[in-house]
This record gives sequence, C-alpha cells and structure tokens, in this order.
Amino acid sequence: MTLLTEGTYPHSHGGVSVWCDQLVQGMPDVDFHVIAVTGTGRESLAWELPAHVRSVASHPLWGPPPAGRAPRGRALRSFLACYEQFLLALLDPAQEHHFPRAFYRLADHAAAGILAPALRGEAAARTLVRVWNRPGLAVAAARPTLHDALTATDLLEHALRPLAADPPAGGVTHAVSGGLAALPGLIAHHRHGTPFLLTEHGIYLRERYLGFRTEPYTWPVKALMLGLFRLLAVESYRCAALVTPGNRYNRRWEEHGGTPPARIRTVYNGVDPAAFPPAGPEPRTPTLSWAGRVDPIKGLETLIRAFALVRAEIPEARLRLFGGTPRGGEGYRTSCEKLAAELGVGEAVVFEGRVEDIRDAYAAGNVVMLSSISEGFPFTLIEAMSCGRATVSTDVGGVCEAVGDTGLVVPPRDPESMAKAALKLLRDDSLRASMGEAARLRVIEQFTLRQTISAFRDIYRDLAGVGQRPVEHPWHRPQPQTVLDEAALGPVMAMAAGDAG
Repeated sequence: MTLLTEGTYPHSHGGVSVWCDQLVQGMPDVDFHVIAVTGTGRESLAWELPAHVRSVASHPLWGPPPAGRAPRGRALRSFLACYEQFLLALLDPAQEHHFPRAFYRLADHAAAGILAPALRGEAAARTLVRVWNRPGLAVAAARPTLHDALTATDLLEHALRPLAADPPAGGVTHAVSGGLAALPGLIAHHRHGTPFLLTEHGIYLRERYLGFRTEPYTWPVKALMLGLFRLLAVESYRCAALVTPGNRYNRRWEEHGGTPPARIRTVYNGVDPAAFPPAGPEPRTPTLSWAGRVDPIKGLETLIRAFALVRAEIPEARLRLFGGTPRGGEGYRTSCEKLAAELGVGEAVVFEGRVEDIRDAYAAGNVVMLSSISEGFPFTLIEAMSCGRATVSTDVGGVCEAVGDTGLVVPPRDPESMAKAALKLLRDDSLRASMGEAARLRVIEQFTLRQTISAFRDIYRDLAGVGQRPVEHPWHRPQPQTVLDEAALGPVMAMAAGDAG
C-alpha cells in the first residue's frame, strides 16, 4: 500500500495526519510506503513510524531545483508542442479533452529529468505568452504581461515537480487528498495499471478556489493555476478505482465532478471513545475553547468577533485557542491578535499554542467551538463530542452529519449567530450537559475508529484483487464538457465570498 500525501503525514501534524497515523497503526499486517509532497524537503518527521512503514519518499515543491538538463533542438521543439497543448487544455474549455494526453507526456519528460529545466527556460514563458494572447481566449482580455508569464511558469514548475516521483508498479496507491498528492497515483495507474484510491477529507479544488481569492496574483495567473487544479480533479475522479469521501457533502462534489456513483463509498472518520473519555468537570470561568491549526480557512476572525459579542454579555468569559501556527501563517495569527485587541478583548483571547494532550484543549472549555469556512469531517469536532463537550460549529462540509442534534450549528462567517449559540449554551447548564452526553453516545454508535479501519481494510483487499486495469484514454475525439466547469464553480466563488458553507 502506497500512501500519497501533501503537506501532512508524516512530516506535520493536523487532522489528515492523525487520520493517516490511525490508518497505518490500525493495520500492522499491511506494508505501507509513503510518497509525501512536502514544502522544502528539510521537514523532519513529525510522527514515529512503525516498522511496517517500509519507506518514505519526499518530493519537495520548493527546495532546490531538481537536477536535469534542459532539452535542445528537436527535443525542445517536441517539449514545447506538448507544453502548448497542455496550456491550451488549462485555458480553453474546447481543448480540455487534450489534457490527459499532454499531462502524461509531461510526466514522461519529468521522468527523463527535463521537465523542470525546460520550464525554467525562456522558451516556456514565451510559449505561455503566445497561448494567453491567442484569439478567442477569455484571458487575453486581461492583457497578461511577460511578468505574469514568468510568475505562472514558475508556479507550474513547482506544482509539477511530483511528476518526477517513481510510481509504484504494484499494490494500491492511496491518495489522502486530491490535487498534487494524487500525481504519483495517476502516473502509476497510467503506466502500470496500479489501482488508484482517492480519499478526500476536504474538497481540494474548492479549497484552492477559496485560497486563490487572497493570493497576490493577477487573474491570468490564477486562471492558469485553477485550470490545472480543476482538470487534475476531473482526471483523478475519472481514474480512481474508488473514491472515499469523508462525508455526503464531499460526495455531492465528486458526483458533480464526474465520478460514477457506483465508484463512491462514504467512509466517516472515527475516534477511539476509550482514548477520548468524558472530559470531566467544566472550568468555573465561562470559557470557549477551540483546537486546530492557526490558518485562514479555520475562520478565527469570525470566532474572535463572536467572542467579543459574548464578552459584552458575560464580561468574565474567556476564549482559549489551542494549536500551532504553521510556517508562513505567522502573519495571520498576528492579524487575529490585532483584531482581538481592536475589539477590546485582547486580554481574554489566549493563543495557547500546541498542546501535548489534545484532550486538555476540550476540557478547557465549557463549550468547544469550530469556526471553519471549509472542512471535511473534522477530527476536533468528533473528539470533543467523544469527550462529552457541547459544541457550536459552522455548517461546512460534513459538520451537520457529525453533530446531528447533539450540538448547535450556525452559518459560516456569521459572528452574530455564533455568539447567540455560544451564549445559549453558556447560560444553560442542563442543555450543555444533555448535549454533551448525547454527543458522546453518537460517536460511540456511529464514528468509531474500529469502523473506519475495518472499512479501509476491506477496500484495500478488494482493490488489490482488481489487477491491472488502466482506464482507456479517449484522446482523439472531443469529449462532453465536464460539469466541473467555470459555470459550476460559480457557487464556489460565492462560498469563498462568504455566502454558504
């Protein structure tokens, strides 16, 4: 079994990393290999790996440039022809049926060591300028510049580095997210017919659209990169032997992305109720607690604004935030601290940092909060529920499926609704207690780790028996336009603007 990860296990902590560790630890009889897409390649292991994790191969997106020599002469012309077809597929809906052919040819160039050097050359940037200004392309109206082309080409070069990974010829590849983590799995499937399994905890494409709204790039650059992520999603859904969303919300996205319903199986995250027993007595001071990584997608500005409204009603209230700040996220944490100070609650909002035992984070609050603008099926939520704490959560991803009627759910980016829900629970001891008890029972009945491990053990066994079944690539005839096009992504942009979860 080869796990494919990006920015998570085994080099960092977080919900997906916890899920990977649970999966590996729960199957000591299965040999695992890991192909990890990382940041710089200098990341140390964050998890103690058991003996049956046989290897870890790291493929950094940003460290030193990969070794290799740029093509010249006929080889360069061949590369540029393929690259131009690839760019057109990303930018022109009428050409996107050419994406698989161009994509896998680029993978061959990566395996030969010439893709990264070629993309760092002047000819690649000039090819993009020419494509961008092709008559009929909408992006031409934005008047992309040479600087835009250099920026976009550099981003593509880094994003495509995992194409150089050595894909496994046997077993099963299991991507634990869409996007760049899936690249080695797609290549293994294309070259060897290796069965490809895709698990999406959150919808990678949706999160890229949310994230790119705040990136400092021009629209032509964003259009190119989002085109890449969109067509990678389509190709991943098409090639996967099975897609295992963590909730029904994700399943709807995957069906709209073209995955046949028969190849989708929802598998919920699970926890060990014995490892997350009832948290015990509540703090005497009214306290809201939160656990997670300090990241814009976690919606901490909404939580801080909501807490300011709570504090106006309950002056002694406190907000305790548990979790680390990832590298590059220091500015976001500073902005959150500044917001708390501006709202007059700076002394009552405490960033606790990473906590040795996450259970302490849940025990620290009378109510556990989740304020995210995007989630899959969040571990922190079901862990807090297992600890018997009442929760207030935003209606994103699979949150409603997790909570049921055992907690309060509010719209994302809505401080007033969040504050109202928190105040309701803080002021009603019996309601908090009954919701906490019901939440733990719900976890025991529906979301245990044993159920999750059993489901994936069955899936691994079934896929290992599938054998070599490459998907036929209909490269030479136009295909029906995928439903995951720009029109379908309109709701995504609305959600990123704060309309819905």
